[in-house]
Amino acid sequence: MTQRHKFARHALVATASLGALALAMMAHDAAAQTAEAVAPQQDDAAEVDDIVVTGFRASLQNALNIKRREAGVVDAISAEDIADFPDTNLAESIQRIPGVSIDRDAGEGRSITVRGLSSEFTRTRINGIEAQSSTGATDSSGGVNRGRGFDFNVFASELFNNITVRKTASAEVEEGSLGATVDLTTSRPFDKPGFQGAVSGQYGYNDLSEDWSPRFAALVSNTWADDQLGALFSIAYSERDSLEEGFSSVRWGPAGPNPGFPTSNDGGFQNVGVLPNANLVFHPRIPRYGSLEHSQERLGATLSLQARPGNGPTLFTMDMLYSKLDSTRSENFLQAWSLSRGADQGGKPQVDIIDFEIDPATNEMVYARLDDMDIRSEQRFDVLETEFKQMTFGVEHEFSDRLSFSGLIGRAESTFGNPVQVSAIIDRQNVDGYSYDFRENRNLPAINWGFDVADPAQWTIVGPTGAQPRSELRSSSNFQENIYTTGEASLKFEVNDWLTLKAGISRKEFESNSRNFARLTNGAPALPAGANMASVTNLLQGFGKNLDLPAGSVTSWVRPDLAALAGVWNYNCNCDTGVAGGDFRLIGLNGNPTTYGNWREVTEKDTGGYVQADWNTEVMGVPFRGNVGVRQVKTEVEALGYSNVGGVATPVIGVNEYEDTLPSLNLSIEPYENLIVRFAAAKVMSRPPVTSLPPVFALSAANAATNTASLGNVELDPFRAKTYDLSIEYYFAPEALLSFAYFYKDISTYVQTTAEPVLYSDLTALNPIAFPAGARPAGATFQFSTPSNTPGGPLKGFEVSYQQTFSFLPGLFSNFGTQLNYTHVESEIDYCTTPACTVFVTADLVNLSPKAWNATLYYDDGKLNARVSAAYRDSYFQNVPGSNGALGLIPYQGKSETTTIDASASYNLTEKLSVSIEGLNLTDEENRQNHGDIGGPRDSTYVYHHTGRQVYVGARYRF
Repeated sequence: MTQRHKFARHALVATASLGALALAMMAHDAAAQTAEAVAPQQDDAAEVDDIVVTGFRASLQNALNIKRREAGVVDAISAEDIADFPDTNLAESIQRIPGVSIDRDAGEGRSITVRGLSSEFTRTRINGIEAQSSTGATDSSGGVNRGRGFDFNVFASELFNNITVRKTASAEVEEGSLGATVDLTTSRPFDKPGFQGAVSGQYGYNDLSEDWSPRFAALVSNTWADDQLGALFSIAYSERDSLEEGFSSVRWGPAGPNPGFPTSNDGGFQNVGVLPNANLVFHPRIPRYGSLEHSQERLGATLSLQARPGNGPTLFTMDMLYSKLDSTRSENFLQAWSLSRGADQGGKPQVDIIDFEIDPATNEMVYARLDDMDIRSEQRFDVLETEFKQMTFGVEHEFSDRLSFSGLIGRAESTFGNPVQVSAIIDRQNVDGYSYDFRENRNLPAINWGFDVADPAQWTIVGPTGAQPRSELRSSSNFQENIYTTGEASLKFEVNDWLTLKAGISRKEFESNSRNFARLTNGAPALPAGANMASVTNLLQGFGKNLDLPAGSVTSWVRPDLAALAGVWNYNCNCDTGVAGGDFRLIGLNGNPTTYGNWREVTEKDTGGYVQADWNTEVMGVPFRGNVGVRQVKTEVEALGYSNVGGVATPVIGVNEYEDTLPSLNLSIEPYENLIVRFAAAKVMSRPPVTSLPPVFALSAANAATNTASLGNVELDPFRAKTYDLSIEYYFAPEALLSFAYFYKDISTYVQTTAEPVLYSDLTALNPIAFPAGARPAGATFQFSTPSNTPGGPLKGFEVSYQQTFSFLPGLFSNFGTQLNYTHVESEIDYCTTPACTVFVTADLVNLSPKAWNATLYYDDGKLNARVSAAYRDSYFQNVPGSNGALGLIPYQGKSETTTIDASASYNLTEKLSVSIEGLNLTDEENRQNHGDIGGPRDSTYVYHHTGRQVYVGARYRF
């Protein structure tokens, strides 16, 4: 981004902030002159003003009411009406909350970060119990979610009526979060007694894919027997076809042999001596253009049954939620291959540098003309299936006016499958005259491929006996299952009119299971007699729409035709066809060591209890409320993985157990009417990464160029932290808020994968099963890596928020309003920079954006509802350490800053019928991912893709 554009964005933030303060002062003056502007304070501080508004204003007001009546720091988003959430995507809605940013895949919100802490540190509950949903993504967007994060794109937003983000801890809320607890709530019949119904339909258009896609939602609810019985059913269905195009490099790598960093050692160029200090010169590893076609079908439904027999003291609630997300993705790449491979694969040591230019400021080889380059064309096809099922049953009973009981049991199950993942790669070897040039555009290089890439006769399939690199047919499948089973019970006793005591117990079991199958080798057979390249390929056309490609860039190229190759090779048979390179069996634990690391079963059993005191009183006439309590929890872990012992999958089981005592305090005072000051302090914990727990071991081959060994670590301690929050909230007018919140988290334990040189004899002493005596020379040195607990560091920041309807302005202007927030976060985590982890570099936490802001301007007069929103997220690290570093440097992979603009409008034709239009990503913001070195100047483009603008038109009818 240019300095001019950066200045413009900073100026926009500053202008918005000044404008917010000015409007707040104007509103305060207006409120002071109008006695009705602010309703009198109620005796109960939890009571809020009752103002009748509808639509988006009603959603904002309800969210303010939730925030105001809580003792802790809470933000919320509410549905505008039944089955009518403010955004089409849950993550897109949540990002409007201060401190929340999102990650996208294929242009759609997938996961969230809260106050700089990623989804791995954030718990999500649905209807009161913890849940996890998993789906797949492109490799650069994280691939399959095998961790603890929650994928929000599994669900249709129409199924929910409220999202609450709890940023401070309390004893009654289960442990497991360093960032926040996100509560998703579906609709229930007793929310609005009587008959209720709504149906909506939308048609969406994407200007890049030029495809139309439908959305549909419906809800019906009723109560009977004087509101003693109720039932609610809702359903949502949508399709989405989109296109993603751009450039990627699959990271950048050192140009030289780089002998001190063996994981990046590809041998260097054939004439590497022409480069000055080649080990610190970086080039794109696989410069490529990509066109990715996404197709998605999502179905969701809820069923809620409630009963209050005799309208008495007992309430029964059963909630069921179902969601199914089926997707396909076709990825097409035209790519230069040699720069990422060693001599054994015909790679970089065979490439001649003819001409080059190095940026002296960054050491990037921004231009190169090369001979003997291998060019490849790839088509990959994935089938992705996610099914989520949840059922909860709750009982609430009032024994008396002062004593009550609540109990909840439930099970949430998420099953993800990637049953088909197949890639075909064809080749053109030893091309002269290939060049790439970033000098005019660091994101979209001018590429001369050296031959006519649109001519099938120029391509070949190199069979199993040909020269390297040989053509490939990759095929695999993988699966992920996550199950939460929860039971909890609590008692509440109102000691008097200001003090309430609470106590409860809980039991939760989490199961995470992964499986993987793949071919034993990726080599492709030769084409049989009668087949030629024209018959097994097709032409990709029209690449680069709205991408501003450099002049002369190719927009068409030959790609493998997977359907045609299936007819020629029968690669879908899951069998050995008997021809060379034709073993297409997908094998897992029964003999494919490359899959063993993706077979795991992790079970966690958490047993907890808490006591808590809530109060709501006055001290010297000042409203004072809050809660104090302590939660005690015991975690039992069993992790099963499979290690490769002589080619055989050997099960390895590890167990661990740890306990945590987690006190918490939330205070809220109202020193002046409508001014609330909050303070919170707590000890919190978040359990370690699931993928790090199985005690799986790996050992390099006896004749490997580099001795390496690794071991999982079931004995990892959780992430632990002490947190402190201070906030000031001023509700200076109806539907209005001006607030400031400061937060500090002292993270005491962190998890990193560290590496150090260790003698094989010491490895044997550490784990004689993993590293048996005599398997390797006792005096040989191995680079041993394992996940370890390392010191954490502080995380601190602040949030500023302003929200108001401009009712103090005259005429039509009184129907305008705004919602603004800004978040700043800092963190200090020490990352290892040497194999022995004796030297560190201090940098931001992974997934932490130092700055983020959201701005919404809306108009709502009861008939016309229109708004425009902007969301900004600063750049951040995705992986530390990243891949492909040079000696003495610690690489990272990250994402550049983004600003996304959305807009929507609806009009009520009658009291029951409305029409709407909605536009998403109106500026077609690019997804730019970068690759560099912590503390260094390099900012190399890793991914630069765009997905186009999405527009929906629709109608809604309310019964």
